[in-house]
Amino acid sequence: MALILAAVLAAGGLLPACPFIGGDDPVPSVTYHVVNTFPHDPEAFTQGLLFHEGVLYESTGLYNESSLRRVALETGEILAQHRLSNEMFGEGLALWQDRLFQLTWKESTAFVYDRTTLEPMGQFHYPGEGWGLTSDGKRLIMSDGTATLRFLDPETFGETGRVLVRASGQPVTRLNELEYVRGEILANVWRTDRIARISPKSGKVLAWIDLKGLPNERGTLSSTDVLNGIAYDEPNDRLFVTGKRWPKLFEIQIVE
Repeated sequence: MALILAAVLAAGGLLPACPFIGGDDPVPSVTYHVVNTFPHDPEAFTQGLLFHEGVLYESTGLYNESSLRRVALETGEILAQHRLSNEMFGEGLALWQDRLFQLTWKESTAFVYDRTTLEPMGQFHYPGEGWGLTSDGKRLIMSDGTATLRFLDPETFGETGRVLVRASGQPVTRLNELEYVRGEILANVWRTDRIARISPKSGKVLAWIDLKGLPNERGTLSSTDVLNGIAYDEPNDRLFVTGKRWPKLFEIQIVE
């Protein structure tokens, strides 16, 4: 069951101050408090998520089921939808200018859409797998399931750089859905209840956001229906996070 979760991370700003993490120093962890709960389509196998001008955009996965959607935050209603062909497995999603970019898992293909109509505008190819995708306003940032994040030119999808993500000096693999929030990259770590706060310059994990115990009906979910999907409402300083097939949407406040 697909669940989206919105997080407001501190009264004075979304992300609380975090000390510099260097060498093998332990990475600090923060937890959360639920503020609001909203509905979400329980059939959506959420792979990518973003928020723009009052609505959610969502990429769903699985072969024969993948889609790109525009979704009402308050009700979970699907306002518009584009279905991928049956042989495509949808993954990460990012917005750059007026275009949406959607990755695929093993098909090495990124689709480009008009944000307003969800009509396809073109596609790019890339080496390896596609997992998560976000944008810092100048470039796209992509994860591929490893500890490496790639930086891409939105006009050509060519790689312009990369960074190795480490926590306490050790590589962090299975980096999945991404979101760029106030100078940091937030990343779900697949099959965990943690989100990594990553420095895009050094790749260091600055802190963990621990979402263990989130009040979700986990007894109804399969082992693949894990936490995944992060979106940021910049004007209102809210963060949305999703899990595959989770049934609710949460707004939470982060607690140090």
